[in-house]
Parts: sequence; C-alpha cells; structure tokens
Amino acid sequence: MIYYLFQFLDQNFIIPGLGVFEYISFRAMLAVIISFIVTVFFGKRIIAFIQKKQISEISRNLGLKGEENKHGTPTMGGVIIIASILIPTLLLAEITNMYIIIMIISTIILGLIGFLDDYIKVFKKDKKGLSAKFKILGQLLLALFVAAVFYFNSDTDIKIKNQDKTEYSYDINNLNYEFTDKKITTIPFVKNNEFDYEWLTEWTGKHKNKFTFILFTIVVVLVIISVSNGANLTDGLDGLATGVCAIIGVTLGVFAYVSSNLILADYLNILYIPNASELVVFIAAYVGSCIAFLWFNSFPAQIFMGDTGSLTLGGIIGVFAILIRKELLLPLLCGVFLIENLSVILQVSYFKYTKKKFGIGKRIFKMTPIHHHFQLKGIHENKIVIRFWIVALILAVLSVVTLKLR
Repeated sequence: MIYYLFQFLDQNFIIPGLGVFEYISFRAMLAVIISFIVTVFFGKRIIAFIQKKQISEISRNLGLKGEENKHGTPTMGGVIIIASILIPTLLLAEITNMYIIIMIISTIILGLIGFLDDYIKVFKKDKKGLSAKFKILGQLLLALFVAAVFYFNSDTDIKIKNQDKTEYSYDINNLNYEFTDKKITTIPFVKNNEFDYEWLTEWTGKHKNKFTFILFTIVVVLVIISVSNGANLTDGLDGLATGVCAIIGVTLGVFAYVSSNLILADYLNILYIPNASELVVFIAAYVGSCIAFLWFNSFPAQIFMGDTGSLTLGGIIGVFAILIRKELLLPLLCGVFLIENLSVILQVSYFKYTKKKFGIGKRIFKMTPIHHHFQLKGIHENKIVIRFWIVALILAVLSVVTLKLR
C-alpha cells in the first residue's frame, strides 16, 4: 500500500527520491528490514501473551538430552512469522499482481491449517493434533487452487526466446521474445534447462491439454505436500527449520530476480517470467521473517513456531518454486527436507518389514527424523543445527550453479 501511495505522489508531485520505490531491489531490502522490525517489536509482546495464557505444546518424552528444558516453552510462534511476511508484502508489493495474490492466499491457507493443528494440540490437549487426512485435504485444496489459477490465468504466461535468435544482446529492444501459455518449467543439468509438461501427454492427441493440466496438478500437489511436511519434520531442534528455510528463501529470491529480469534471463539463457519481479519483495519478507524469528528461536528457544509456522514456511517454498518454474529443482534445493522425510519413511518401512518377517521390528536409525539420530549419538543440538545449515547452504549453491551447469 505504501507502494501505491509513493507511486501516486511520484506521478502527481515533484518530490525528489520517490522514484526509488519503483526499484524491486530497494523494496526487497526494505521488506527485509520491516519484516525484522515487525518480528522483533511484536515478538516480545506475543511471547509474553502466549506465556501468560500458558500456550505450550504437550511435549513427548523421547529420552533426548536437554529435553526437560524445553517443557513449557511457548508454541504457535508461527503467527509472528506469518504477520512479518504479510505486513511488508501488503505495504511494499503490487498486490494486484497475480503472483502476489497467489502467495498471499497460500500463506493464509497454510497458516490456518497449521493454526488448527496447534490449537487442537494445545487447547484440546491432543498430542496428535489435526488428523493427517484433514491436513492433506487442506494442502490438496490449496494445490488445486494454485494449479488452476497458474495454469489458466494469462498473467502467469512466460516469454520464450525465438529459436532463430540465440545470442545474447545488450540491447533490450533487440531481444526477440514472445509470449507462450505452455507450462514450461526448469529442469536441472539438461541443455536449454527447459521441460514442457506437454511432452509427456503428446500420446493423448486432442485431449493433451486436459491430461497436461491433470499431470501439472499432480506435480503441484506432490510439491506442496512434500515440502510443507518436510519443513514440519525438520522443525525439531531450536533454529533448525528456521535457518534452513531462510537459506532456501534466499536462493529462491535469486532465481525470482534473474528470471523476472529480461536482460539477466537472456544472458543466463533461462526462462523469462514477466510480472514475477514482485515475488522478490514477497520472498525478501519471507527471508526477513525467518532470520528475525531466529532472534527468539535460536538455542535455547524462547518460543517454538509450531505447525503454524513450519507448515506455512514449507508450503510457501513449494508454491513459490512452482510460480518461478523451479519445482523440479526442489529435491536438490530442499535436500535437507528430503533427507528428513526419507529417514522417517525408511525407518517406518524397515521396521514394519522386519517385524513382519522376523517378528521383531528393527531400526536403521536410533530415532527419526534423522536430526534426533545425531542427538542420541551425543552430538550437541547446536552443532547439529549448524551442520544442517551448512548442508543447506551447499545445496543452495549447487542449485544456483545449475543455471549454467547443463
């Protein structure tokens, strides 16, 4: 809203310096600052309120070192994160932009799902929280919304370079691009870095558009559910999920910036996504909220984000990656989430298999998600968190390298 105010003032009054709000880079940096201020300013007050109301999650006795110190720690801190994402976005982004509309709605829906889960755990004293089928149903409905709007709305169309013009040009007017409504995405380590979902549905003939939409929707569903739940599983140590999400957010911000800039997209020979530059403002607020929340969530945590925060942070990553056509890069970029997910799947599957075959269930890890395995090996919580951050940083660098490594 500040964006529109300054835009109006700049167009109707001669006031030096107001034009700076037209620059994405300036508004993105401002979004980080505002997000940090909102989190720190309101964070203390929200924590005090939550402590007063004794809103803390029922802790499970897992036999982990230092676990007793976490009992009674306030939860549902995700409301701080959501507020510090939405407030800078509403103030600084062009809220009529379709990409921003999708991200705002996605954030609210994911936040509501997580909030209901935390509410049941805290106030209904039910450790299981919202049942898995209702969580997945909510994420499924969100995925259908994102897929439908993204697939059928022309505001999300991309521009592709004509095949007869492949050389980079410094003259922006000499760049030969044209709009396409094809749902092309980025595939890493492949020449031209482009993948068209229609290639997998050509065999359906005249019905390929319908089947392409179905295929795309399935991909969106899998991405949102897997990344959202992956972030939720990772949120088991102080600052772990928050730091990893911040690193992933910065990387997605880089992708959004270069993909929405015609000159940079042409230079890097990647998909050019017009109208997506406003997403840089949103992801800047996202990163700012994660970093600021570490102020309270780092070891020893003063507050936990709860599912209100973790499901929202993970889901935002999934939706954002889809919008900037980087969903197929997520297994690499979100490698920490993938490892956490796989550790649980492997543990449960192996336990059931060995119990059925030998009568006694065996485990691969001491405990899952895998960060608890390292805890039981005697490694300090802080060291585990920092090492996971390092892994996330390495994966982020490798993800950026894929822009040119083909």
